[in-house]
Amino acid sequence: MAAVMRILSYLKSAPGRDKRSISGYFTFVGGNLVTWRSKKQNVVSRSSAESEYRGIAQGVCEILCIRWLPAEIGFRPDVATKLHCDGQSAFEIANNPMQHDRTKHVEVYRHFIKEKLEHKFISIPFVPSSEQIADMLTHVVSKRQFENSLNKLGITDIYAPT
Repeated sequence: MAAVMRILSYLKSAPGRDKRSISGYFTFVGGNLVTWRSKKQNVVSRSSAESEYRGIAQGVCEILCIRWLPAEIGFRPDVATKLHCDGQSAFEIANNPMQHDRTKHVEVYRHFIKEKLEHKFISIPFVPSSEQIADMLTHVVSKRQFENSLNKLGITDIYAPT
């Protein structure tokens, strides 16, 4: 009974800890950082691939907004905008035009992303997790990985000794 009371006490003191994933991304234009975001997803994902895929969809929306502004003044990018993905399963789903039974729960996202890939608005290259700078927005990373990410972002410590 003591164990049951301890579990109930924990559940009562931990509302909102419902395992929703966090999506994060950085957006660059011409090699310059222009936006960044870290946001808890609205729904609980059934798998890490689904969570990554939802993150890709959010990133695609941001890319479309960023591409829209230059297009309004007459500059249309002639190359696809890269959206780096470190989730192997999500990468395979995005880059495989075949429909799979395992993608039924992300069907709307799959069609949205597939359309943007076909129109060459985006490309989704795979990047190893060790080189994914957006990880610092979604979970704890090592000091070395954090410092490497800051260097890639062009953020330097102005107080560091030279």
